[in-house]
Amino acid sequence: MGKGKILTVLSNYGYWGVELTGPMVKLEEAGYELTFVTPKGERPVALPPSYDTNYMDPPLGVCVTTEADAQQVMDIKDSPKLDNPINLSDWFPERPYFSASNFLREWEAYFQEVRKRHAELEEYAALLIVGGSGPVVDMVNNQRVHDLILGFHKQDKPIAAICYGVACLVFARDFNERNPIIRGKHVTGHCIEYDYHDGTGFVGTDFNIGPPPYVLEYLLSDAVGPDGRYHGNFGKSTSVIADYPFITARSLQCSHEFGEQFVNMLDHGLRRYGW
Repeated sequence: MGKGKILTVLSNYGYWGVELTGPMVKLEEAGYELTFVTPKGERPVALPPSYDTNYMDPPLGVCVTTEADAQQVMDIKDSPKLDNPINLSDWFPERPYFSASNFLREWEAYFQEVRKRHAELEEYAALLIVGGSGPVVDMVNNQRVHDLILGFHKQDKPIAAICYGVACLVFARDFNERNPIIRGKHVTGHCIEYDYHDGTGFVGTDFNIGPPPYVLEYLLSDAVGPDGRYHGNFGKSTSVIADYPFITARSLQCSHEFGEQFVNMLDHGLRRYGW
């Protein structure tokens, strides 16, 4: 029998291949099963540069995808494993507008429904939020994704996020308190030195928005507050930070280490790593 299920959130606008496969391989080797969920229930698609060994990352000035990682991504990107993910928009309710005609009753019903959905998370051992540029479009400012994260946080279960998936943690807040759940924590994520000046593209669109629409380093630095710390680790080949229940990773180069330490948190009670 497996050890448990890991609920894995992927964008419908493109995930970075190894940011899924790196942790996925480590988790499956350790006996965990991944269950996939996307914002609209559509099959997730790997960003083409993430399995192109000739793709040169502009800020790093090197090709960032190894032959082994590219093969790993190609093995999964068309696999039946990614067919029929859970549709988050059907699973979790949408928060009503304050202008709703019967707002108080709708507001009460929303919280009751969220409580039911949170109870359903009992069957999962942890949450994994995969990065890439796609999350910028449909995950970072997605209230349903926030409510999903809060459910795992309330159950004190590990919450793992990599690259631009980490941005979801900045905005996952209790609606009444509105404080970041990562306040006072140690986290990592894309540092400004690694941000693109141009070329932020998505699957299923015909536009390039140029640079990322926000500087993740600044968002994280502000969200953790004076008692926490953002670790960019610029110049170091990897940056993986565990501060239970969170484990965060800077970018694709961290994927395998991220997976190893995620398993370490699940199996051996890791609470602190990388700082």
